[in-house]
Amino acid sequence: MESLGHPDAAAMRAYADELRGMFQQIQDAGMELHAEARAVQITEKSSDGLVSVTVGARGELVRLDLDPRIYRRPDARHLADTITETTRRAAARAQERITEIFEPVIPPEELKAHLDGDLETALTQLADRMEGRR
Repeated sequence: MESLGHPDAAAMRAYADELRGMFQQIQDAGMELHAEARAVQITEKSSDGLVSVTVGARGELVRLDLDPRIYRRPDARHLADTITETTRRAAARAQERITEIFEPVIPPEELKAHLDGDLETALTQLADRMEGRR
C-alpha cells in the first residue's frame, strides 16, 4: 500500500530481490565480463580515410594514425575536426560494445545512463523500479 507517494514495502522487497539477483549474476559472470570489457578496442577511420583512431573501453585514445597524404592539404583546423569526429564515433562504438557485453546482467538503458553520466535518468529509473513501474 502506497502512502504519500512512497513505494510500498512489497514493491521495495521485489526491487531488492531483483537487485540481489542482478548482483549475483554480475558476481557469477563478473570476472569474465570485466576482462572482456577491459579488452575492448575500437578502430574507426575518417570518411576520407586519412585518419585512423583506436579507442579503449572508456573511449580513451589508444592510437592515432595519420596518413602522410594529410600534408598535401595543410589545414590544421580541418585535421583537428576530423580527428575529433573520428574519435567521437569510435568512442560511441566502444560504449555500444560495452553495453552489449553487460546486457546479460544489466539492462542496456540503465548501463547507458550510467556510462553517459546521466544521473537524472539513472535516479528516475531507480525510482521507477522501486515503485514497481518497471
